[in-house]
Amino acid sequence: MFRVLPTLTLTLTAGLAAALLPAAAAADPVTVQSCNREVVFDAPPQRAVSNDVNLTEMMLALKLQDRMVGYSGVSGWKTLDEKLRAGVKELPELSPKYPSKEVLLGADADFYFAGWNYGMKVGGEVTPETLAPFGIKVYELTESCVHIMEKDKASMEDMYADLLNLGAIFDVRERAEALVAGYKADLADFTAKLGAKAEPVRVFVYDSGEDQVFTSGRYGIPTAMIEAAGGRNIVDDVEASWVKIGWEAVVERNPEVIVIVNYGQVTAAQKRAFMMKNPAFKDIEAVKNDRFVTLEYVEATPGPRNIGAIKRLGAAFHPEMF
Repeated sequence: MFRVLPTLTLTLTAGLAAALLPAAAAADPVTVQSCNREVVFDAPPQRAVSNDVNLTEMMLALKLQDRMVGYSGVSGWKTLDEKLRAGVKELPELSPKYPSKEVLLGADADFYFAGWNYGMKVGGEVTPETLAPFGIKVYELTESCVHIMEKDKASMEDMYADLLNLGAIFDVRERAEALVAGYKADLADFTAKLGAKAEPVRVFVYDSGEDQVFTSGRYGIPTAMIEAAGGRNIVDDVEASWVKIGWEAVVERNPEVIVIVNYGQVTAAQKRAFMMKNPAFKDIEAVKNDRFVTLEYVEATPGPRNIGAIKRLGAAFHPEMF
């Protein structure tokens, strides 16, 4: 009997230690800045939903498919190219445009990666506040924060911040840090080749519209991309991210290059033809010299394809340098 007691004691002690291990090893809560909010995550999300192609590609770049239950906001405006289609594989598109609260609840989502005018509208039914009672936490795209708070001019750091914050939220920090470090090194190498001698060219972003034009202003990521590529957005003084303006301002500021964003029912070729054939634009240098460059929507919005797009822009702005 006296030999049994120590064995029993050891067994109980080992069992007690095993019971305590999970609590001791549990990850500490993670706090990230999302626009003007601090959001606390007690554990990585397991049933995430992303809205729009560029935000979905951020999730895919971090290899978070297994933490997702679907995506939204693609087929209502755009199409999935082969790269993105291969990435999402079996994930369903929960809504062709912005998802409703019921759609997110029906998917049993615990996380929504979206932005203002990227899946959420100010005062709309789907916001961080309306989803909170249902246990759905929201991380907001940094570029979009200007819709609800004061923000600095667009920077590539906005996109990097989103990837790093997602890395923290989903406990894949090293993966996110390596990805961002690679993007930064790639961009630094390109800008070194571009050189300081390149005089910035005047650039206009033509997203859509004929009576008025929808373009990207001071707070849109194209402004940061254009600057990194050796250009200057002619409307970088407009206090907006994406905004409608009159064509008169475009004619007056006379861009040397026009960047067309390709998506939707009106193709890039049709947008170019509209400008080339309209007598009102005949004196614009970009039109006279037929200097247009096309970016896909997923390249012109914050996401993993921005760096490759900057290189293409740089080659179009300064062909003599390449």
